[in-house]
Amino acid sequence: MNPLVFLLLAVLTVAAAISVVVTANPVHSALGLVVTLFLLSVFFVALDAQLVAVLQVIVYAGAIVVLFLFVVMLLNLQGERRLTGGMGLLVAAIAGALAFTALLVTLLGRSAPAPSTTVPAGFGETQALAQRLFTSHLLAFELTSVLLLVAVVGAVALSRR
Repeated sequence: MNPLVFLLLAVLTVAAAISVVVTANPVHSALGLVVTLFLLSVFFVALDAQLVAVLQVIVYAGAIVVLFLFVVMLLNLQGERRLTGGMGLLVAAIAGALAFTALLVTLLGRSAPAPSTTVPAGFGETQALAQRLFTSHLLAFELTSVLLLVAVVGAVALSRR
């Protein structure tokens, strides 16, 4: 991928992800999540992982965000006014983000392995993905589905009070 295209996509992805957190309207926030997940699938296409890109769009941008929108509509959430902690909290948050970024860059710079030009056998194939997903990553896969179910049930329980 061309570095300029990568940089443009990265900026768009980060901007869409920030819009998910900053937007007060929950429907707009969910739509920002759809844009973020779609842009992530573009990165997968650039990495020659078309199956993962299609699954990203179908499973996450399609099914899970639609589930979130149904919950938002069920709870009839409206945009709400947010109380801010003032300028001190904003400065602390920015300082923490900068410190975390510096730490991350330092750690990645120290432990960056030499790039490999060989692709493992079966890379990007459905069978290889399914083998990994349903053997070594099965617990994480199932825990994620349970976590989403508990979140939806918890949101409905909180709305009934």
